[in-house]
Amino acid sequence: MTELDQLIQLLLARSVRHGDFVLASGRRSTYYIDARLTTMSAQGLALIGQCGLAALRAAGWAPQAIGGLTLGADPVAYAIAAATVTSPPIIDAFSVRKEAKGHGTKRRIEGNFAPGTKVVVVEDVITSGGSALQAIRAVEEEGGVVQGVLAVVDREEGGREAVVAGGHRVVSLTTTTSLGLKGS
Repeated sequence: MTELDQLIQLLLARSVRHGDFVLASGRRSTYYIDARLTTMSAQGLALIGQCGLAALRAAGWAPQAIGGLTLGADPVAYAIAAATVTSPPIIDAFSVRKEAKGHGTKRRIEGNFAPGTKVVVVEDVITSGGSALQAIRAVEEEGGVVQGVLAVVDREEGGREAVVAGGHRVVSLTTTTSLGLKGS
């Protein structure tokens, strides 16, 4: 079984719930993917690190840093950054706050980021694309260069298309179709 197959099995076992849910986008769904139950698990971190790193390199991206909107993107970014220690070049991580904090440095982007940094924005689950687009805007407003977006799961509900329409390529590790959820 490949690492990606293992990741899909882990997502199905830990993160997929069936019922009646209202998503962050406001849409209703008969299933919910709480990817954090996978992305914050020890096994999930290891698998996402390897699968995510392979996917961004296959896409031809060579970012200096990886991150996205906190909280969902954080473990994904950290896992991929950690995977580069044994498979250089090193990619550091950052987090994008929903809004700048009102004290201290008043930064919106925390961690390893500076103007001119080439980055890949990550998402745990991409639905409408709103979180990715918000992170992209924050990075670009701070002078970063976005190479693309990497999602663990694409719900195939227009998020990819919204990000692509904004001029950015999207790569996903898996989709709701691959998870057997499309049409659920």
